[in-house]
Amino acid sequence: DEWYCSKIVVKTPEGAEILFPCYRWISNGEVVELRGGKALKVFEDDHPLLVEHRQKELARKKELYTWRTLAEGVMEINGFTDVSQIPAELQFSDSKKIEVMTTKGIASIKITLRGLFPSQENWESLDDMSRIFSLRRTPMSEYVADHWMDDDFYGYQFLNGVNPIVVTKCTELPANFPVTEEMVKPFLDGSSLQDEMQKGNIFLFDAKIMDGAPVRDYDGKPLHVTPGLCLLYVNSDKKLLPIAIQLQQEPSETNPIFLPSDSETDWLLAKFYLKNAYALMHQSLTHLMRTHFMAEAYTVAALRCLPEIHPIYKLLMPHFRYTLHINTGGRKTLFGPDGALEESSLGYDGIVELMRRHIANFHYSSFIPAEDFSARGLDTIPNNFYRDDGLKLWNIINSFVTTMVNYYYPSDDHLTNDTELQEWIGEIFTHAILQNKESGFPENFRTSEELIKFLSMIIFTVSAQHSAVNNPQYDYCSILPNYSLLLRKPPPTTKGQSSMDSVMETLPNVSETIDFVTMSIVLTGSYSDKIYLGNYPDERFDEAIPKQAIKDFQAQLSEFSKEISEKNLERSPPYIYMDPAQMENSIAI
Repeated sequence: DEWYCSKIVVKTPEGAEILFPCYRWISNGEVVELRGGKALKVFEDDHPLLVEHRQKELARKKELYTWRTLAEGVMEINGFTDVSQIPAELQFSDSKKIEVMTTKGIASIKITLRGLFPSQENWESLDDMSRIFSLRRTPMSEYVADHWMDDDFYGYQFLNGVNPIVVTKCTELPANFPVTEEMVKPFLDGSSLQDEMQKGNIFLFDAKIMDGAPVRDYDGKPLHVTPGLCLLYVNSDKKLLPIAIQLQQEPSETNPIFLPSDSETDWLLAKFYLKNAYALMHQSLTHLMRTHFMAEAYTVAALRCLPEIHPIYKLLMPHFRYTLHINTGGRKTLFGPDGALEESSLGYDGIVELMRRHIANFHYSSFIPAEDFSARGLDTIPNNFYRDDGLKLWNIINSFVTTMVNYYYPSDDHLTNDTELQEWIGEIFTHAILQNKESGFPENFRTSEELIKFLSMIIFTVSAQHSAVNNPQYDYCSILPNYSLLLRKPPPTTKGQSSMDSVMETLPNVSETIDFVTMSIVLTGSYSDKIYLGNYPDERFDEAIPKQAIKDFQAQLSEFSKEISEKNLERSPPYIYMDPAQMENSIAI
C-alpha cells in the first residue's frame, strides 16, 4: 500500500525540465503536494497558495518533530522514543535494517565471540587478552596490538587517536601538579622542563572534568574514575611522550607522580587509569555529545523550521541521513540505562553528569578546527595528522558552503529577512546550547560569513569529525589494554606495590571484554548503503550554479583523497580517518 517516490521531473511545452523532489514514502490514496523549481526563501514566496502551503508544511512538521528533555542541564533530544515512530523516509533502509538485525547486529557478534571465549573469568595474561581481536583484523588494529605499550604510541594517540581534542600546550605547570625538574630530567634529552616549556615542547592532558563524577557499583562496591593529569614532551625525534602522570587532582602522599622510570607495572597502571579517563571523555563527550547529539539538534531544528523548498534544508538534509534513527536506537542499545556504556566505570548517570559539566563550559570555537588548534596551542606540534588533514578538509567544505550561501544570500538583508532560518538557529541555541550566551554559539545570523561558518561546522562535524572519533574505534578500542572504559580496581596510591596479577585484576574480565569489543565492532561496521562525503544521490537542487558547486566539491574531495593516500606512504602509522573516500556524508552509525 506504500511506495517510495524519489522525484518527479516535469517537461514544459518549451522543453524545459522542472524538478520536484519528493524522497518519501507515499500511501495509497494520500494527497501529496510537492514544490518544484528553484529553492526559495520565505520572503520570496508571494503567491497566497504557496505561502499557505509553506505555513501548513511547517505546522505539520512542528507537530510531528518535537523536543524532549533527556536530563536537566543536558541538550534536548528528539521526541521519538522508538525508531518505529520515526517517519519511514528517515529510518534506515531495508537493507541496513536487515544487516543490523543479522550478521552485523550486537546479538550476532556476541554469540560468535562467546562461542570463541566462553569464560567469565579474568584473562590470564595481556597476550591472552589480545586474542579476542582475531575475529576481525585491520592493519591499524594489528599496529595497535603491537605498539600499545610503547610510550611514543601512547602520546601519539593524544594527537591522532580516537580522542584527539583533549591535549593542550603547557607553558606553566598547574599548581596542583608539582612535577619537579629532578623528576623529569632523565626524559628531556639533556634539557630542562622550564626550557622545554618555553620552547613549546611540553603538553598537558587534564581530566579535571572527571573529578567527583558519579560511578556505578561493581560487586557491591563503587568503581573509581581518575581525574588525572599527564605531562607530555615532544622529543628530538618529534615524538610526543608521557613523562609524568598524577592520578588525582590534589597532590598528597597517597597521590604520587608516576614516571617512566618507575617499575613496569606501576607505570603501566598509571597509563591505564589516565587512559580510562581519556576513554570515558571520548565516548561521553567527544563522540556522543559533540557529534551525535549536536547533529540531532541541528536535524530536529531543521525539520521543524525549514520547509523542503528552503535552500538550507536542501543543502543539509543529505548530511542528516539516518541521524534520528541511529540516535533514537542508540539510546537503548548503547547509551541508555541498559546500553553497553552502562558497563563502563561511570555508567549512565556518570555519563550524563559529564555531559552536563561539558555543556556548561564548552565554546563554539572548539567546533571550528583552526580556532580549536590555536586555542590549544597545537598549531605547530609535529605529526598531528588529524590537524593537518582536518584543516584542509575544512577548507574544501567551507569553499563549497561559501558558493552555496553566496548564491542564495547575495546580501545580508536576505539573511535578516529569512525568518525561517533565524528561527532554526534560535531553536538550536535554545534546545541544544540551552541559551548559554557564554558559549559563543550564534543566536541569530547577521552576516553571510556567520552562516557560512556555522553550516561548514555542521557538515564538518557530521562527516569529518565523526569519522575521526568514531571510525578508529575498532582499531584502537578492541585492544582493551590500550583503551578500557572499565577498570575494576581502585587506582594505586603508592608505588612499588603492583604486579602483573594486579594489572590483570584491574582490566575487564573475559565477558566484559566481549561486550566492549562488540560495541567497537558495531560502531565501526560498514553497511551496503553507505553514502560517502560529497555524494548526493537525492537530487534536490534544480539550479545550474548549485549543481556545478556540488560537482566542484566532489572533484576537490577526490583530489584530496588521493593526496592523503600519498601522504600515508610516508606516515607511520598511516592516518586514514580524514580521508573523504572513507567517511560518510552523515552520522549514520
